[in-house]
Parts: sequence; C-alpha cells; structure tokens
Amino acid sequence: MRRPVRWMLDGPSDASRADVERRIRWLVTITAVLSNIGGALVVLVLATVVLPDPDDVSATRQQGNVALLFGYATAAIAVGVAVGLRSFRPIRGLFRTDRVLTEHEQRLVLRAPLRLMRVHVVLWGVASVGWAAINVFFEPLLALKLGLVCLLGGLTTCTIVYLLAERLFRPAVARALTTTVPPASRVPGVVTRSLLAWALGTAVPVLGVVLMGLAALTIADVAGRELAWTMVVLGATALVVGVGVTYLAARAMADPIDSVRLALTRVDRGDLRAEVPVYDGSEIGRLQAGFNHMVSGLRERELLQDLFGRQVGEDVAKIALQNGVELGGELRQVAVIFVDLVGSTRLAATRPPAEVVALLNEFFAVVVQVVGKHGGWINKFEGDAALAIFGAPVDLPGARTRALAAARELAERLAADVPQLSAAIGVSAGEAVAGHIGSEKRFEYTVIGDPVNEAARLTDLAKNTSARVLASGTVLDAAEADEAAHWEFTGEVTVRGRTRPTRTAAPRLPAMTPSDG
Repeated sequence: MRRPVRWMLDGPSDASRADVERRIRWLVTITAVLSNIGGALVVLVLATVVLPDPDDVSATRQQGNVALLFGYATAAIAVGVAVGLRSFRPIRGLFRTDRVLTEHEQRLVLRAPLRLMRVHVVLWGVASVGWAAINVFFEPLLALKLGLVCLLGGLTTCTIVYLLAERLFRPAVARALTTTVPPASRVPGVVTRSLLAWALGTAVPVLGVVLMGLAALTIADVAGRELAWTMVVLGATALVVGVGVTYLAARAMADPIDSVRLALTRVDRGDLRAEVPVYDGSEIGRLQAGFNHMVSGLRERELLQDLFGRQVGEDVAKIALQNGVELGGELRQVAVIFVDLVGSTRLAATRPPAEVVALLNEFFAVVVQVVGKHGGWINKFEGDAALAIFGAPVDLPGARTRALAAARELAERLAADVPQLSAAIGVSAGEAVAGHIGSEKRFEYTVIGDPVNEAARLTDLAKNTSARVLASGTVLDAAEADEAAHWEFTGEVTVRGRTRPTRTAAPRLPAMTPSDG
C-alpha cells in the first residue's frame, strides 16, 4: 500500500532532475495552499462556533471578524505562494544541476522546507497580531481569544507545511546532495520533531481546553451544552491533528532508518554496492551518510583484500588477514612446479616490447588457470618464469598427484593456447620452509628449500627434452596410481648444486597406432 503512495509523492525513479524539481514545486504549492485553507477554516470554527465570545460582542462585530479572516486568508495565501516561489527560486537551480554542490549550497538545499515554513510563520504571525490588535479596542477578551486561536492554528499549519515539504523535497534533495551531510545544517533533529509532534498533537488542544476553562471562569453565562460542544470539538481536533502530525513526524524519522535497514540487509548478503540516499540534515542524515562512508570503506577493504590475494595468493591473504603477519617460517611438505620460457632473450630482442608483454600475459594466464584448477597457487613471477606451490600455506591432500597432473595439463595447454612460446616445466616435492621473509616494513610470503631448487634445475634440463617436462622420481613415487600411469622414469641425473643423483620422469608419449606409421 505504501509503494503506490510513495510513487505518487516521489514520481518515477528515472525522471530527469528538471522533471523532479517541477513536480516537487507544484506538489509543495498545492499542499501549502490546502494546509492554509484547512488551518483558516479550523480557526474560523474555533473562533466563531466553539469558543464563546464575551456577552457584549455584537453580531456585526462577529460578522466583521469573519469577513476580515476570509479576506486576509485569501490575500495571505496568494502572497504566500508568490513569496514562497520567489524564495524557492535560488534553490531550483541547485536541484537541477549535475555538479557537486558546495557546503553552503548543500545547506541551502537541506533548509528549503524551513525557508517555506518561515514565509507561513510571518503570514500567520501578522494575522494573529493584526486580528487581536483590531479587536483590542472594542473587547480585550475577544482580542485575546482571537489572537491565541489564530496563533495556535498558525503554528499547527506551519508545522504541517514543514513536515509535508520535507517529505516532498526528498527526491530532489537526495539527487542534489552527495553521500555526506554538510556540517552545521541546523535543521530540526529527532528530539525537536518529536516535541513538535507532541506539542501540536497534544499541547495545542489541551491549551484550547485550558482557554475554555478560563473563559468559563471569566464569562459567567457559558452554558453547559456550549462547554460540552467545545470539549467534543477540541477532543476530536486532538485526535485527528495528533494522529496526522505524529504520523508525519514518525515517518520523517522512520523512512531514512528503514532505508538504512534495507541497505544493511544487502550488505549482509555481500552486496557492497548498497548505498542510501542522504536527504536529511539531522542526526538521521548523518546516520545515512555514516552508512555510506562505512560501505565505502568496506568496498575499499574488499578491493585491497582482492589485490592482496592476487599478489600473494588467496590462502596466504586469508591467513594474514585472520592471524596477522609474523616474520619467519615453518616446515611443510610441499610439491613445486617451476615453469620457464625457452628462448626468452631472443624473444625480447626480436619483438616489440608491447608484443612481448602481451605474449607473457597470455603465457602466465594459462599458468595461473591450470595451477589454480589443481589446487596450487603462484608464489611468484620471475620475469619469464613462475613458481607454483602445492601444500602451503595450508595442507593440500594429494599435493604431489595434483602437481604432476597440473604439469601435464600445463604442457598441453601452453602448446595449444600460446604456440608462439615454448616453455619447460620442472616438478619436485619434499620438505621446505614456508613463511614471511623480509622486514616489518616490506616482506613477502615465499617457500625456500631443496624442492624449489630441484624444480628449477629440472626445468633447465627439460628444455633439452622433447616433452619439455621433467619430474623428480620422489614425486612420482608418492603419486596416486591413476596419475602415475601417465608418467615413466627416464633415468638419473645429478643436478647442479646437489651431490645425490635425482631420478627423473617424464609424461608418457601417446602410443603409436599402425596408421600413424
């Protein structure tokens, strides 16, 4: 039910700024006119029908007051519309502009309902003082009654105009403001709005009852029936006006809070694009702006976390964010893949730099995709080479089997997807130290140990083989049977930097069929 009403007040969400401003201007004008007409009629009824006059007030005097009220109300409404539109003119341009407003301009936008209310306060104030002044020479009690009734009616009408204007201005204010609230906006806050709702919904009718009691004490011939009608009318006014004003004040506070609640639900579901419109200059507006600032910080944190994860690997990033970072390392059983381009020096010398970079990005994209598919992660890129780790910083079941499968698939994918380049792959496994090295100001997560060195040396040897892939025999010994069936031992070699020979293995070549011969 609230959505159709909200659409009637706010209009279509895709409307232009000019259409929004034009729509609001007409709605505010209409509501202000109707509010003033209603207020004038209530004042007229209270002054001429409900509250009794002193005994010596003639019918001619009563008719003159009625004519004076109608005449002034007609002129005041016309003047109020003209002055209100004129005072609103500087703000119209701010509602239509697409540029970021200055703090002074933002304050003007937020205080637009107050500017409109000030116009009505002046008009109703003149009416209260003038009506009382005209009658004070004929009958002071009548002048006091008329002045107070007009003042109370005017205060109620002005407050209703402000609350309605504040609600109608929301779409334009939300578009004109940024996601922050300017300091010192000086608009009614939560406490002030609550007090206004109480004052106009409760205090004003009760004050009318008090005035009626004073009239009964000072005017001897107030009949019981007349007093009863007065109580009924003032009580009904308290109920109707109280409900209306309290509802407007409550919605002025509940709507922005509800928008924050709905946005929090989106954030809880992982949608960090959630943002609430800021259209209030009070504590509630600062709540809206604070939410937007918080979500902006979350988006920035997620971006940094994403970049951090891409730099060091998702598992390393998660552990660092959860437990913090300490320099040092721990012993872990890992499997390692080292991938290195063949002929990278000649490639750089014979091709333009931009083309070399593009080819390297294609090459590394395949490496990252295949390694990640099998559960590993890229520890570092070294110019034209990459080091992939399986089993650190978190344990990885079947790390050796995964590394062998990744090496086989990687050789096939590189040959198919990046045929312009040739790469050699080495696979090793064993115990290594994994952790953060460097200083407190600059560090990195890395894996150091014999498997890393052996994988690099096997890569150098693989450059001279047809398959361009070599694995350590220790990796093949610990692999699962299904994966080991795709490999075969090729001999032993003592790699540079080691004293013991390393058994080597390579992927089995496809079996030759008679038609191939």
